[in-house]
Amino acid sequence: MEAHLRVVGPMNGKFVFHKRPDGTIDKGKVVCLECKKEFAYHRSSSSLAYHLNAKHPAASAATASSEDVSNIASQSKAFRQTKLENTPRMSKSATDKLTNVIAKWIAMNCRPINIVEDEGLTEVLQIASNDPSYKPPCRTTVTTKISKMYDGEKKNKLEILAEDSPNCVAITGDHWTSAGNHSYFGVTGHFIDSEWNLNSFALTVMRTETRHFADKCAEQFLKVANDWGIENKISTIGTDSAANMLAAMRALPYEHIACNAHILQRTITVCLDSSGFVGVLAKCRKIVGHFKQSPASTTELNQQQVALGKKSDQLIQDVPTRWNSTLAMVSRLLCNREAVQATLDQQNHRLVLPTEAEWAKLQRLELLLEPCKYVTELLGGEAYVSCSVVLPAFRHLYRVMDITDDDPAYVVKFKNAFQKDLAARRANGNEIWFEVATALDPRFKDLKCLPREKREQVWTILENMLQAAEPRRADSLQPSTEDDGPAQKKRRSELLLGSDSDSEDGIESGELQCYRAEPSISIDDCPLQWWYAHSGVYEKLSVLAQKYLASPATSVPCERLFSLAGHIVQKKRAALLPENVTRLVCLSDWLRKKK
Repeated sequence: MEAHLRVVGPMNGKFVFHKRPDGTIDKGKVVCLECKKEFAYHRSSSSLAYHLNAKHPAASAATASSEDVSNIASQSKAFRQTKLENTPRMSKSATDKLTNVIAKWIAMNCRPINIVEDEGLTEVLQIASNDPSYKPPCRTTVTTKISKMYDGEKKNKLEILAEDSPNCVAITGDHWTSAGNHSYFGVTGHFIDSEWNLNSFALTVMRTETRHFADKCAEQFLKVANDWGIENKISTIGTDSAANMLAAMRALPYEHIACNAHILQRTITVCLDSSGFVGVLAKCRKIVGHFKQSPASTTELNQQQVALGKKSDQLIQDVPTRWNSTLAMVSRLLCNREAVQATLDQQNHRLVLPTEAEWAKLQRLELLLEPCKYVTELLGGEAYVSCSVVLPAFRHLYRVMDITDDDPAYVVKFKNAFQKDLAARRANGNEIWFEVATALDPRFKDLKCLPREKREQVWTILENMLQAAEPRRADSLQPSTEDDGPAQKKRRSELLLGSDSDSEDGIESGELQCYRAEPSISIDDCPLQWWYAHSGVYEKLSVLAQKYLASPATSVPCERLFSLAGHIVQKKRAALLPENVTRLVCLSDWLRKKK
């Protein structure tokens, strides 16, 4: 062992390095001088110190003086504190809050759940949180969070629908086919609450396995109504005009409202196919198709647009199932007529361009279709009252389509076909519902959109509804807390003294007469705010107003729901479970409208 003593090892000489037979030093092994035992040495003396403490306590005490021990402890402590200061960590509450926000973001913006595994997202969150050790939640955690979020939001909406404030709920329904060729049934609900706010949100987007026969469609509507506990509150069901939907509505005990936007767009399509615009529209489609199929031609068109001082806009191809796309195609071509002609003149093309007379036809067609687009967008809203706007909007269209002396023959043909086709499609609609809704809207209660002989019929229908309602005593009419001025008191006096009879029917007649005497409000004012201020005066009329004004004029809310579902059920996510599709689509709709 004399050879071992020549090279002093760690632990203040209590260990020496091993000497190989050839005389070289092996610094990977050390030998204890007390018991001659060999140990592997990797520049760490923790195992060597443990050996001395366990086997040779006296040697261990002599080796480590009190000063050495304090120095080692202080150095170790200082090292650990420095590491914590240089590597800050988020608290558990902050981490949980961030996890909830990530889950909400994924659900609301239709992001795939596996986005939490992206390295880029991890780096962004680490920099934003100033915690380089932070890791986003796993997919299972996010899925659990989304499920709990969905259950909580649905519970809140069930409690709202269970209250007495929404005495009537209107729903819309339609079918949709996903990218994976799976059929889904979507339903939206609409009602006016006690604060006279119009509420609209998704009820379900559920997977269906059966064919869309009328009886199955009716069963699906009833199932959704039972699941949400609104089977006794449904006022109207809005659908498209498909034969199966119409048959299903006849089997259900609810009022049906056919989608007025579908009716209008179908009329436009039919009239265009049998009008004098067929030839020029065919030329327009070929021109747009030429630029859509050639990136080089599109680049040359953009250069011509810039040279003419116009915006570099792409041409638009019309699609039969895309509303107002024909108008968009014609308007874009008219705006870029010079650029299109200049581009095609530079090319060796075989396209037949429209003549001057045909360009004039397109300008007239643009004037004819522009009001139709306005009406479609107006009736398709769900954040405002639309049911009472149906009759005034169509009355406006009929006036636009009135034949004038300056109209050429092809315009006269189009207008005649438009008026006849639209009237025929609306003949079987629920016109009485629209008439009552228009009368209950303080913007249109003069009923100028109806013929004079029909106006009194509408008020008679309203009178009968009030008389059929549950009778109330005159002293139960509470004054409104919103406005208690002289004008309000006068209206209440007229309400109570509006009839010579002491019967309840006389009181209701006085309520209706008082409402008819009210001046109409501006078309830009909100009818719901008016009713909120006057619901204390017109108690029974306000109940009818909540019922009739809540119904959407179209089934467009379902179309928006399916557009949202298309962002979720993509080709890469076509294998989503049906229950997950329901959660993700509904929760995204709820969170978006909650903002």
